[in-house]
Amino acid sequence: MKRLAGMLAMLTLGSLPVAADTIYQTTPQGRQVVIQRGAIVIQDDSSMLTYKHFDLPERRVMKVTLRKGLLPYQVSTSTAAERQQIVQGWKRFSYRATLTDQGGQTTTLFNLFLDFYPPGGRGSLLEVVPARTTLPVSLERGGADEIDFAKIDRILFQGDHLKLTLRDGQVLEGRFLMPTDKPAEARFLGMTDRYDPASKDVFDFFLPLAKVKEVQFQ
Repeated sequence: MKRLAGMLAMLTLGSLPVAADTIYQTTPQGRQVVIQRGAIVIQDDSSMLTYKHFDLPERRVMKVTLRKGLLPYQVSTSTAAERQQIVQGWKRFSYRATLTDQGGQTTTLFNLFLDFYPPGGRGSLLEVVPARTTLPVSLERGGADEIDFAKIDRILFQGDHLKLTLRDGQVLEGRFLMPTDKPAEARFLGMTDRYDPASKDVFDFFLPLAKVKEVQFQ
C-alpha cells in the first residue's frame, strides 16, 4: 500500500512521463492560475468547459464541467499522442478487473467503477446516487459494509447472492445493497483497450450487475 501511495503521489505532482491538456484561469489581477493538469478537454465553447481527469481518492477518471463567467479559462492543448499517453497513465493507476457475464464472455477493463441508472437502463444516470469504487454489501453475518475495490480479489454472483474473496484471504457472503430506496439498476463501467481518448464518456463498456457472473480484480 505504501508503494501504491507513493506512485499516486507522483501522479498528483505531475511526475509521470505523460502530458495532456492544461487548464488555466486568469484572476482579476491578471495572473494565470493552473486549474488542472493532465486533463483531456472534451468540450470548450462560449458557455462551458468540460474535461476528463484522474481523481486520486477514488482512483477513477471523472468528468468536470466549468461554467464560464467573467474570469476566462485558457487551455494549453495536447497532441493525440500525448492524450494517448495520459490514457495509459489512467490504465496503470485505476482499478483493473476481468468481468465474466452470465453467458461466459469475459472483458478486461481499467478505470472500473459502479454507477446507477433507472431500471432497465432507460434514461440518464441517477446523479443523486454518486458513482463509486466501493461495493455496498448487506452481509449474511449481519450488518452492512462499503468495501473498497482495493480490498477485493474476486466477486462471485449467484442471483442476488454475492461471495467476496478479499485480498487478505477473508471470504464474505451477502447481497448487493442498493444505495437508494428508488428503483435503480447498478452497473459496472470501465474502459477497454479500445477506448478513444477523445470520447465524451469516461467508459466504453458497461454491464448491469444482474448480468455479471464474476469479477476478478488484477
